[in-house]
Amino acid sequence: MSTLTIPPVLSSPRDDAVQLYRAFKGFGCDSAAVINVLAHRDQTQRALIQQEYKAMYSEELSKRLTSELSGKLETAVLLWMHDPAGRDALIVKQALNPDIPDLTAATEVICSRTPSQIQHFKHIYYSRFGVYLENDIEIYTSGDHQKLLLAYVSTQRYEGLEVDREMAMKDAKHLYKAGEKKLGTDEKTFIHIFSERSRSNLHAVASAYRDMYGSLKKAIKSETSGHFEQGLLTILRCSENPAKYFAKVLYKAMKGLGTNDSTLIRVIVTRTEIDMQYIKAEYLKKYRKTLNDAVHSETSSHYRTFLLSLLGPNH
Repeated sequence: MSTLTIPPVLSSPRDDAVQLYRAFKGFGCDSAAVINVLAHRDQTQRALIQQEYKAMYSEELSKRLTSELSGKLETAVLLWMHDPAGRDALIVKQALNPDIPDLTAATEVICSRTPSQIQHFKHIYYSRFGVYLENDIEIYTSGDHQKLLLAYVSTQRYEGLEVDREMAMKDAKHLYKAGEKKLGTDEKTFIHIFSERSRSNLHAVASAYRDMYGSLKKAIKSETSGHFEQGLLTILRCSENPAKYFAKVLYKAMKGLGTNDSTLIRVIVTRTEIDMQYIKAEYLKKYRKTLNDAVHSETSSHYRTFLLSLLGPNH
């Protein structure tokens, strides 16, 4: 469920392009006007605006935005201009970077996406960057974390709701034997089950595990560590409730002193048109505060206006 608010009477992509051009003209940029257009247009409308802008002014809109905006607002708006698969490809490519790697961001995006979303962004990754996603994972990650990501992006998983209860029971037993029951951990079993099972089946595995041995999340936390642990927990939490998972990621990004703006931008921009209504509901339920209020207190200026526009009304 999207939180995007689109005006009831919509101007044409051509008029939007003209409005943006006017906002860029003269001394300084009218950021409020830019936000007023772009934060209230869906993916298809944004693509049409970009086409019109290029046709009319012989310039890429994204290039113009780069030169007119700055800081966190620039980062957020530029990310918003992509379609979801293009955005995921860009985030992962920037995160798998030798200079400033952000393996947390790469792991979050890969492990929280559905198999069809992964296939789509893998295709764009290759066509845009000329390298296979798997190659970059091999170069920039290591160990069990690497093995998990490689298995996760290359396995076709079932996306329906049907559950094989018998298999779920077996998987729960295998995970117990591979983790809590033995000295050390058999990571291979965790990688196999977490990369091969559908979300609905993995949810059933966690439920069977809880009935027999206790919390599977606790077992993962005590048996694994680092980005491997993050990957497993992301896969598990998204199999149970993706909105709850992202509400927690947002809460952590704003908790304590300072704000992790790259996480804040990444999650709000990538989830606005997917499930942000559900994330907002989960946030309110768990943290007794609306997500809008939290974002309002952690951000400022046009950057705040842009994020709050994507989040929609505060209720």
